[in-house]
Amino acid sequence: MSVRKAIQFFSRNEVYPFEDICLRVIKLCNSKSLKQGICVHSPVIKLGLQENLFMNNNLLSLYAKCFGAEYARQFFDEMPCRDVVSWTGLVSAFTRNGEHGEALGVFDSMINSGQCPNQFTFSSVLRSCSGLRDFDGGIRIHAYVIKLGFEPNPILLNSLIDFYAKCGLDEEACRIFRDMDSCDSITWTTIISSFVQAEQWSLALQHYVKMIQDNVPPSEYTFAKLLAASCFLGSNYGKLLHAHLIMLGIRMSLILKTALVDMYSSCQKMEYGIKVLHETPEYDALLWTSVISGFTQNLKVVEAFAALHEMEFFGIVPNSFTYSNILKACSTVSLLDSGKLIHSRVIRTGLEDDLSVGNALVDMYMKCSNQIEDGLRAFNGIASPNVISWTSLIAGLAEHGFEQECFWSFMQMQAVGVEPNSFTLSVILRHCSTMKSHRQTLELHGYIIKTKRDFDIVVGNALVDTYAALGMVDHSFRVISMMRQRDAVTYTNLATRMNKLGLHGVTLGVISQMRKDGVKMDGFSLASFLSASAALSTLETGKQLHCYSIQSGLRSSPSVSNGLVDLYWKCGCANDAHRAFEEISKPDVVSWNGFISGLALNGYISSALSAFDDMRLAGLEPDSATFVSVLFACSRSGLVDLGLEYFHSMRGRYKITPQLDHYVCLVDLLGKAGRLEDAMEVIVTLPFKPVPLIYKTLLSACKLHKNIPLAEDMSRRGLELDSSDPTFYLLLANLYEECGLSELGKKTRQQMRDKGLRKNPAQSWMELKGKVHIFNTGDSSHPQITQIHDKIVSLITEIKKRGYSYGDTEGSSHHSEKLAVAFGLLNTSSNAPIRISKNIRICSECHEFIMLVTRLIDRVIIVKDGNRIHTFSKGECSCRGCS
Repeated sequence: MSVRKAIQFFSRNEVYPFEDICLRVIKLCNSKSLKQGICVHSPVIKLGLQENLFMNNNLLSLYAKCFGAEYARQFFDEMPCRDVVSWTGLVSAFTRNGEHGEALGVFDSMINSGQCPNQFTFSSVLRSCSGLRDFDGGIRIHAYVIKLGFEPNPILLNSLIDFYAKCGLDEEACRIFRDMDSCDSITWTTIISSFVQAEQWSLALQHYVKMIQDNVPPSEYTFAKLLAASCFLGSNYGKLLHAHLIMLGIRMSLILKTALVDMYSSCQKMEYGIKVLHETPEYDALLWTSVISGFTQNLKVVEAFAALHEMEFFGIVPNSFTYSNILKACSTVSLLDSGKLIHSRVIRTGLEDDLSVGNALVDMYMKCSNQIEDGLRAFNGIASPNVISWTSLIAGLAEHGFEQECFWSFMQMQAVGVEPNSFTLSVILRHCSTMKSHRQTLELHGYIIKTKRDFDIVVGNALVDTYAALGMVDHSFRVISMMRQRDAVTYTNLATRMNKLGLHGVTLGVISQMRKDGVKMDGFSLASFLSASAALSTLETGKQLHCYSIQSGLRSSPSVSNGLVDLYWKCGCANDAHRAFEEISKPDVVSWNGFISGLALNGYISSALSAFDDMRLAGLEPDSATFVSVLFACSRSGLVDLGLEYFHSMRGRYKITPQLDHYVCLVDLLGKAGRLEDAMEVIVTLPFKPVPLIYKTLLSACKLHKNIPLAEDMSRRGLELDSSDPTFYLLLANLYEECGLSELGKKTRQQMRDKGLRKNPAQSWMELKGKVHIFNTGDSSHPQITQIHDKIVSLITEIKKRGYSYGDTEGSSHHSEKLAVAFGLLNTSSNAPIRISKNIRICSECHEFIMLVTRLIDRVIIVKDGNRIHTFSKGECSCRGCS
């Protein structure tokens, strides 16, 4: 019987009593979730049928299905009497709606009213406990279940498995599962689904294997959950599951097609996803939306729009989620005009009031438009902004640099009753790190503790990152120690920030912490550790990380591959660096930049410039970083005209606006060539405000060419910008002394001391058997210091005995690089290269000393000082006298 016929039958008032007719109509509408059934509520009241509990329970269910939990709550409050079905219906309504706190509140009221719950009540309440990860509440419900004798019930056992898995108690979930008398496909799918939602991907797959071994046939829903796990485990697992469902003859339903497309898109294999899409002629809006979402995730925006047109060609009408995803595609690559076009289509289709579309519009306008008013207008068009709306607004305000408005919006969202979630807090914490807002960060941390959000791993990771970005390293470690759970992101954030602070030793120390926590490195954390090893030139540690990358399957990760190239270049291992680069299947711009930079760093200038040409021949356009490396190569080898040609080609040929780093390289290039006036002209005509570095660069060139007047001018200008930098005093004092003006040199050094400034102490280090040995100039704390000094004296004696011209200055025997060289000769095998790093430039006297040492002894000594690598062999250096 159709609804229309039922209502006509009701109006004709034939055969059946009114009450029975009303009940039949409501039951029919409830079974089909049809809103028209609500029209019966009015005659029910008029006819005085409100006492019919069965009818009221059906009406309650209909309100919940068609109008939401709040309408159901209003009807529930007006019911003259209620039973367990009534209470369970309302609890279930809030649970389905994701309002888990409300669901638990209704359950408490039910218990207080004296009504005894049934298995369906407990099932809904346990789902709410799972949703909130409310362990204490779930334990209480489990106790009720045992007390009332419901524990053998399969429905409740499935709910308990789900609860314990989502709360991270895998052993308890598995124990309940093992104790069940018989496990059907639904039970197996439940535990697999629970582990997937709890992000226990490997456990989910392990249970699938056991399911097959127990001869329990998986359903399409089992595979849908497993494919969701494969999104995180990699395409190989996904392909295996795809093959298995074909082998088992599982029908390719829309649910499976959508899950497969999601899996292949997350694994960046959209070509396979498209094959699955067209495998059967069945399509729906959800499937096409997954395709569009997949293209968007893979930054294939043109293909995303093409999929939208193809979807409409097949007669599938885009829904709100389709438009949300295509707007996200516009946000990804800043397609403002396309976003506006989609906005107009949204209005024409009557979806402008949809919340998900409104949120996507706020995000799109905030990311694509230079006018913040566009984003604000989209936000104000949302009738009831939710937490996603507010988070998008706050992120947009932060991105546009509106600091006060960002924090005001954060306060305002709470004032209107919208609680920030972990992503909101992450966004505003990231803004604090960008704006260097120490006070705001501490206040937010207080709020996070007060609202008990400090146990959320996303928030914890954001706090670790923010404190580290602000240089508050102790606070970062304190947050980590208090986190209940830590993951690879936690340690990647910490390692990345430690590298930026120059605390590379601390970064490498993070590896042992990860091992203690049982957290495996991912591609990003491994890349951070490789970067730290490269900065310290700790080759042994770097090689261990290289081995781990192969064992873990992370070697092919772009960030890891590029990190290995960088490591070997900075350790002076040219052959290994070449090999690491050649093993990259498709080098991108970052790969080429690292390769060119490494060649220039090691003094292979011709090869660096040839690699630049090879990069272009490979079809890749150089970027800003590429030209920094190329200009550095030209500067290091004195190729002035070629360097100028590259510099001018940036704007003319490649449409790249030169930045500060390029101008510093240009000043260095001209200055070293003796074209000091041209270098000064570059500084005077800079398109932005000069920084101390550019004055130091020209001051170094003045020292090289002994131009005192210009050097004094550069020193004065640099100190006006940064009066606390001792480098200006030291360079100028050294110039005076080299020109025979020792009194001016002493006076300049005295001025530096009067201002309380000190020269950064020279420090050299080398790695031996996994331990880093540090040497400071003049330091005598090393346990082998006596043997080291004796070795230096014997080397100098032998150099002079052989008749080589060498003049060691007073105290130079205690220079850190000499101490490190002597230590290396004493403690390494005769055929092993000695690798040393130094925090400042090697002095000319030590440079000459090491060259002569390699003439006496057939050893290769590699010294990394700042942005240069000196490879000493047979009395020569790779720098060929260029500094």
